[in-house]
Amino acid sequence: MSFQSMTGFGRSEGSNDYYSFTVEIKSVNHRFRDIRLKTPSLLNTFEMSFKQIIGQTFKRGSFDVFINYKRAPTENTFNHIDEIKVQDFLRKMSDFSEKSDVSFSHNSTDFLRSEFYKDFNYEEEVEKIKDLVMETFQKALENLKETRLQEGDKMIGVIKGHQGDFQKHLNFVDGKTEGFSDQIKKRMSDKFAKDFPKDIKIDEGRFMQEVIHYLEKVDISEEINRLKSHLLKLNEILSTGGEVGRKLEFFAQEFGREVNTIGSKSFVEEISQSVIQMKVQLEKIREQALNLE
Repeated sequence: MSFQSMTGFGRSEGSNDYYSFTVEIKSVNHRFRDIRLKTPSLLNTFEMSFKQIIGQTFKRGSFDVFINYKRAPTENTFNHIDEIKVQDFLRKMSDFSEKSDVSFSHNSTDFLRSEFYKDFNYEEEVEKIKDLVMETFQKALENLKETRLQEGDKMIGVIKGHQGDFQKHLNFVDGKTEGFSDQIKKRMSDKFAKDFPKDIKIDEGRFMQEVIHYLEKVDISEEINRLKSHLLKLNEILSTGGEVGRKLEFFAQEFGREVNTIGSKSFVEEISQSVIQMKVQLEKIREQALNLE
């Protein structure tokens, strides 16, 4: 059983005889999946593979991939100098010097400029790095997944805490519904006694009809039973793992409908206060769900 947050970070480094690479991947929450790559042109051919691998590993999230590289320290810069280009340059400058009677001098570092480098062979360079790049990328991805799993477990713990608080308030509301009939009967009797002369007698049959009618309007037993059913389903979701973010968002909405109905029917101040607290817990659950895959 595991849960993934959409927030995480993974980093990895790798090197061979030619290059060293650093891969960093960070992700945050997103309704779907969005991937942005910031890589050097040398890695253009790998971009589609990077996106496919991320898509196979994660279902949702916004991903930023940063890859940097540098040549291995053992690579002598002079190894990249094209001797033919240097000789051609020297010959032309020598001829120019003789013809123009202008002196010409140089030293070895003059030929470290890019125009004297060997022509870049893209396919040859890709062959040197392809295994290294993919291995380094996969390690960074594994590290990202691990941080997402760790964060996901923490978030599930927080959600369960809010679920427990919600359950306490629901139990309180459920307990308050006992004796509803007697409460309403007394409330209506007190209202009648206050607003009408004492010599007017109550038609008991008619009075009980009004009590029953009012009870039907304020009865919250169905809402409470549905909330209990939702809580059982929520427990099931939180015990199975996997992609639960959207499910939790949906259930938060379903919970909210029932709680709002209880609030609109309530005539007991203590129930109204518990309704407010249940709404607070639902909002906190929803906030956590938005960050779960």
